[in-house]
Order: sequence, then structure tokens, then C-alpha cells
Amino acid sequence: MNSKITYTDEPMELGQVVKDFLPPPDQLVPKGKTKTNQVTLELTEESVSFFKSQADRKQIPYEKIIELLVEQYAHECISDG
Repeated sequence: MNSKITYTDEPMELGQVVKDFLPPPDQLVPKGKTKTNQVTLELTEESVSFFKSQADRKQIPYEKIIELLVEQYAHECISDG
């Protein structure tokens, strides 16, 4: 588990560019009740500030906006897969 990592100067493979399919925060719409799991995320202060300002405008908790964004992303990935 504690083996030393040897780095080389080999070129790295770049990821695949995908279309931007996520809606802006003001277009995220809460769905009905579904079974959920609680998770912990570490986000930058800038990101949290952005989500809080969006949530204030919609008068919903900022955690809900993050939840909806992640859910939308997951559904798009599942439907493309």
C-alpha cells in the first residue's frame, strides 16, 4: 500500500470533450420525493458562494441546488451510457 510511485516523462492521454448539457441553476427544477443518500463534499469557497447566491434568488437551500445539479449530471451520463 505504501509503495513508491515512479513518475515518467511520458505524454498523458487527454480526456474526451463532451457537450455542455447541464442547465443553468435557475432552470433546475426539484422533482418529487425520492430515496436519497447523504454524502459529504468539499467545495471551494467560491463555488459555495455561487450556489448560495443562486439559492437566495430562488429561495431554496443551496444544498438543494447542488443536489439537483449532480442529479442532472448523473441522469445525462446514464442516458448516454
